[in-house]
Amino acid sequence: MLVSVAIGGAAIAAVTYLLWPTWTSGGSAIDPSRLPISVGGTIFDVPTDSVRMKVQRHTGPQDRVDLSFAYPSLAPGEQPRHVTADTVESAPQTIQVVFLSIAAHNDALAPEERERTIYPRYLAAGAARGSDGLSLQPFRDNSPYANEDLYVAATPRLVARCTRDGETPGMCLSERRIGGADLTFRFPRSWLDDWRSVATAMDRLVTQIHKG
Repeated sequence: MLVSVAIGGAAIAAVTYLLWPTWTSGGSAIDPSRLPISVGGTIFDVPTDSVRMKVQRHTGPQDRVDLSFAYPSLAPGEQPRHVTADTVESAPQTIQVVFLSIAAHNDALAPEERERTIYPRYLAAGAARGSDGLSLQPFRDNSPYANEDLYVAATPRLVARCTRDGETPGMCLSERRIGGADLTFRFPRSWLDDWRSVATAMDRLVTQIHKG
């Protein structure tokens, strides 16, 4: 019995040693707050707390990863509060989060090419309306982008396709390509009242997660 206990204790000690975290308080080996991942062969270093789905919280190659960041701080891991039937009337939700999806593009049409060759086919006739350096041009009602508008600015660079306000507030989608991955940002249309801050925030996020 003593021999069996000794063998069992040795086995537990060995397993504990192998599974014990290798990082230190100084973060010299592994930083548990960051995840190095590869999407479409492109390396990103994302905050662990920004990953929205637990199944995506691992290092290595992934086809897609979905992230969220508080705005304007860009702190990771900020999620919209859950609303119950008891609190929905007293606590209306306002989105203060930038959603970012990174996915392998698999040789799909690049966002820049879509802006140059696809969007112009479906824009409504007439010149774009401009204000404070940001131009707006609606899509035709009978197009695949019906009920959406295209926003474009040169400095800082911004291209966003936004749904119009209705029963739900309008949302914007802005895309860019890095290596083998496409980055898709989603944020409320109302933020475009301060569009320069939004464009700068997206640039900052790219710098934070992609060092190449």
